Amino acid sequence: MIITVASFKGGVGKTTTAVHLAAYLQSKGETLLIDGDPNRSASGWAKRGNLPFKVIDERQAAKYAKNYQHIVIDTQARPEQEDLEALVEGCDLLILPTTPDALSLDALMQTVNVLKSLGADQFRILITRVPPKPRRDGEEAREMLTEAGLPIFKGSIRDAVAFQKAALAGVPVNKVSDPRAKIAWRDYQHIGQEVIK
Repeated sequence: MIITVASFKGGVGKTTTAVHLAAYLQSKGETLLIDGDPNRSASGWAKRGNLPFKVIDERQAAKYAKNYQHIVIDTQARPEQEDLEALVEGCDLLILPTTPDALSLDALMQTVNVLKSLGADQFRILITRVPPKPRRDGEEAREMLTEAGLPIFKGSIRDAVAFQKAALAGVPVNKVSDPRAKIAWRDYQHIGQEVIK
């Protein structure tokens, strides 16, 4: 399975999503994460610690891809229309992470409009960095996207400092010492289960 994670906006958890879906998929079969972001965020994450899957940059993809059951691709932020077209054609599922705030949702809608103009339908929206209750940002974003008839994951990713700790340590969130790490990992396990269904 080839999964691509893309966003028109930075700061929405794109690399965090790519890393954690790769960690989940590794438990189901050999998984490769291709770092297609010029910032090389996923590569930096891997260099700081020990991820349970291989991370390469996109220039090495041809050599390695054939040896893996699952491939997760972390893309650059703000892809051009032709980049999106290539991304859609080159994957089984395009995941669009968004935070539940107005600017991110506006950027998401721009992405969705480009995808619709391309006739692409194998994408799904993931709401990330959902603030804790009593704030209702996550629920309100979900209601808006559902009313718009857009494909959306049932699960979402709660905001947690544990993700920053994981990135600094170079490990998935389930390997850091933080009281919310288990909850944060469970959120991504639920998304992984939805992906594999």
